[in-house]
Amino acid sequence: MKLNELANEVLAKVGGAENVVSLVHCATRLRFKLRDSSKAQTLVLKNTPGIIMVVESGGQYQVVVGNEVSQVYELIAPLLDGDASEQQPNELEGKEGFFARFIDIISAIFTPFISLLIAGGMLKGLLSVAMVAGWLTAQNGTYQILFAASDAMFYFLPLFLGYTACKKFKGNPFIGMAIGGALVHPMMLAAFTASQMPGAQPHHFLGLPVILINYSSSVIPIIFACWLSAWLERLIYLRLPSAVRNFITPLICIVVAVPLTFLLIGPAATWVSKMLALGYELLYGFNSAIAGMLMGGLWQVCVIFGVHWGMVPIMMNNISITGHDTLIPLLVPAIFGQVGATLGIFLRTKNAQLKGSAGSALAAGICGITEPAVYAITLPNRRAFVFGCLGGAAGAGVVGYFHSAVYSFGFASIFTLTQLIPPTGYDFTVTAAIIGLLVSLTLSTLLTYFFARVNAPKTVPCADSAVDASLTQTHGQVERETITSPMQGRLMPLTQIDDPIFSGGLLGKGAFITPSQGRVVSPVDGTVASLFKTFHAIGLESSGGAEVLIHVGIDTVKLDGKYFTPHVAEGDEVVRGQLLLEFDADAIRAAGYSLDTPILITNSDDFSDVIVSDVNDIEENTPLLTLVR
Repeated sequence: MKLNELANEVLAKVGGAENVVSLVHCATRLRFKLRDSSKAQTLVLKNTPGIIMVVESGGQYQVVVGNEVSQVYELIAPLLDGDASEQQPNELEGKEGFFARFIDIISAIFTPFISLLIAGGMLKGLLSVAMVAGWLTAQNGTYQILFAASDAMFYFLPLFLGYTACKKFKGNPFIGMAIGGALVHPMMLAAFTASQMPGAQPHHFLGLPVILINYSSSVIPIIFACWLSAWLERLIYLRLPSAVRNFITPLICIVVAVPLTFLLIGPAATWVSKMLALGYELLYGFNSAIAGMLMGGLWQVCVIFGVHWGMVPIMMNNISITGHDTLIPLLVPAIFGQVGATLGIFLRTKNAQLKGSAGSALAAGICGITEPAVYAITLPNRRAFVFGCLGGAAGAGVVGYFHSAVYSFGFASIFTLTQLIPPTGYDFTVTAAIIGLLVSLTLSTLLTYFFARVNAPKTVPCADSAVDASLTQTHGQVERETITSPMQGRLMPLTQIDDPIFSGGLLGKGAFITPSQGRVVSPVDGTVASLFKTFHAIGLESSGGAEVLIHVGIDTVKLDGKYFTPHVAEGDEVVRGQLLLEFDADAIRAAGYSLDTPILITNSDDFSDVIVSDVNDIEENTPLLTLVR
């Protein structure tokens, strides 16, 4: 029931189904492509229970949910209109840059089956451990069956890519699978094997020579082939009579696309693949330790913005072309840098809620999912995130120096250590990777524990009737923080406001004021956490940890900023009583909008009580809400 409510809430706050062009998900995030991102209520989503973070990057509106993302996706997907999601793709894509389109394409193609690839890589790693330990041999039936299970996804990768790539390019995904199947058909693989024998005769297609290549596990050729097939399908489908188009279209697509792939696309794409692998090897070989430090330090920054998907084809291409990859091992210390920073906060904090969140994020981080740790734990503490990146850089420098490599694909995690064992048996590169992991984990943990600012809210004793610089009071074990009024006017209970979202307390507890003046001042010492593009709402984070939302009027977002004048920007430090915003009250009322202004504590769950002042008419800078921890 909670996940169903969360799914409905997310869909509503991204602008509804009609605002969604497409939706996919990865390990922790819902990746929306929206028609108009300004319709999304980002601040509201960020403060919705169950949402870890909201990120706009790579042309996608990314809602970080965590480990339950697949369940939320399954609840949202049926609510979307498939036909509507495909309208005006060219117009939308034209508004994005090349890099944004590239990330969108890569994530859409690989996301649906990436978890299965990771599972296969983990199984291969465990089989390597079993062989090193002498529990299994390559001739053992148990080994062969499990190896087939682990290798099938990767060996027949062109079939899976054919489905997802054609679907992304808005073609028939089963045509893509047919093309992929042709590339790895046993007859063509046998022909490739025969072509490697001395004195082998060249293959031809209608008199044209065919360069035979082993396309099993290949990545780039099938993606280009699917783009061609989807383009051809759109070109001919509507030009054919309706009576025959459903079977003539796929016939023409496979008759054209499959031979062209073997004759031109495959060899050209394979050459590109080899050049990419060679280019990476040259950069890595120039100074592998520096390459490791750069990747270990910057990887989590890429994860934050969701652009790490751009590296996936490089990793898979390296394994396909060279049989191993040195990029994935560099990411293991990057993962454990954030794990170590989270561990440092877990050990340091005395806040029960933060300790519980850190403990949960630790478990996910060890398994390679760092978004809960980054968004909920280390990034809000800033220094902890930086220390995690420093630890990742140091550990990855060690891994790079000793040229550790993996021999099967999988996202970086503790299980990657099993994938580092070479086919020839255990060697020092595996030990070096373990050392790099420990360096990263230890350094980031110690730096965070001793130097990060963890749970350090300002607590300044004051008299009950006084309003000082912080207005945070501690009485025994009870900590109180006072939020002063940001405006002058009539104070009313939140339950009486004419808006079901606010009155129902869905965004947090608080009150509302009908203002008598057109100005808003800061009710806390703190930071401007968010300022809506339409300037009608502003979010603040107090020095004591309270998250305050001031929403001027009802439905005033429709004014698109008209009649509002901001005096601060997102990220600014503010003091209590500082002017934040001015608005033309008469003009807004004349336009037909209510100026009832809710003042909400969006992290109300962090407090045992939110007490509203009992006055009727309230002045600026006088006590409005008392928060009790």
